[in-house]
Amino acid sequence: MSTSVDSDTAVPPAIETRALTKYYGTVRGIEAVDLVVEQGEVFGFLGPNGAGKTTTIRTLLDFHRPTSGTATVLGLDSRVDYVEIHCRTGYLPGDLELYDRLTGRALTNWLARLRGTEDLSERDSLAERFRLDLDRPIRDLSKGNRQKVGVVQAFMHMPELYMLDEPTGGLDPLMQEEFRVLLREVVGRGATVFLSSHSLDEVERAADRVGVIRDGRMIIVDSVKALRARAKRHVVMRFTEAVDRAEFANLPEVTDVTATDQELRMTVSGSLDAVVKTASRHTVVDFVSQPADLEEIFIDVYRASGENV
Repeated sequence: MSTSVDSDTAVPPAIETRALTKYYGTVRGIEAVDLVVEQGEVFGFLGPNGAGKTTTIRTLLDFHRPTSGTATVLGLDSRVDYVEIHCRTGYLPGDLELYDRLTGRALTNWLARLRGTEDLSERDSLAERFRLDLDRPIRDLSKGNRQKVGVVQAFMHMPELYMLDEPTGGLDPLMQEEFRVLLREVVGRGATVFLSSHSLDEVERAADRVGVIRDGRMIIVDSVKALRARAKRHVVMRFTEAVDRAEFANLPEVTDVTATDQELRMTVSGSLDAVVKTASRHTVVDFVSQPADLEEIFIDVYRASGENV
């Protein structure tokens, strides 16, 4: 006896765009963005300032109407169902602006009423966790504490989807780590996180998959693990005697070979097999192979797409 899955009951992606395009007059914002973010994942959205990250988020949330293309958020049409999408989403903008005359408590009380949220225990728990004094006027808060107000208002109603644009800007390292713990917790309960950032370290620590945008166009979407697998490795070897660098410089996928006394340094793309076999002809004192960090991978991806960095 066979069974089939009713397509109507399938879980839709948290975010799906098809050829999503936004122009401001003749100025390009984003163009033909195709993107799928599955529910329950942390998706890192990378690109330098001006690449189109914020425009993408604002178009998904219908703060900007697309010039063309389509977008669904939580299975809902971003243009038709934006009110419901906003209710089910926690949004932290990169250019956070707050009502300076209000206290953090008054502001979050007002936002809770707009959302129909009666239980403020999560708000209070987050404020305590991030060491935020809710009773101080916002105008008296430092940049870091203003950012904490933004974090609290985005998370306090425990939404299904978090749209976070440069979320840790202004937070000190201790609070940044607490924020990363918080992300793991919300994903653990099934929520989805769309994390836009130009901080490669932030995305690397938090994301399952990464999308890179350049000049308003997506140039790559892949898992952090897959990006690392294709990355170059930095190899340092030390021998008991000086070794001719040409032995390694002529190997396939080996570049940037330098020699200093008994030490050789090089960059290797792909397998280390040929390097190890060549090194075995000599007496090796030390062998260190270190993968490129995400920043180097990011730069390589940008260069491959024709962008100067």
